[in-house]
Amino acid sequence: MTNCCSNKNDSSTKNCPECGKASKSVEMKTVLHHLKFPDVLSIEESDYYFCSDETCSVAYFSVDNKLIDKKQVAVFDQHREAKLCYCFDIDKAVYIEALANNSAEKIKQFVTQNTKTSLCACAIKNPSGRCCLADFKKLESTNTNKN
Repeated sequence: MTNCCSNKNDSSTKNCPECGKASKSVEMKTVLHHLKFPDVLSIEESDYYFCSDETCSVAYFSVDNKLIDKKQVAVFDQHREAKLCYCFDIDKAVYIEALANNSAEKIKQFVTQNTKTSLCACAIKNPSGRCCLADFKKLESTNTNKN
């Protein structure tokens, strides 16, 4: 079995036409699973990129600069509210609190174990199409530096 987090995609990057942020490519299935109905009916097959800039109105854009607004994305509110893990519904705030209470290891072990056994669905559930384990590490280092 392979897990989604072990696949180091050779993703390409392109700057978002709206905000200019370097954005990574996403699979077509990621875009299809995140667009609200009926917008999903009009999506064209293309190479898409995900803009992770929280202030930008663009969620996805294609190589020919077709823009998909964040309001067209089903999990827009979750993304805006800084969801950490979409597969297992973990908010950043919950994990930060767990870090402060020294109870974060259980959460991280749960997510790590389930990604190792391919029980995650990052390409489908995460609007970026990426694994969240690196985001756990970023939060840990950010919150360790504050203490």
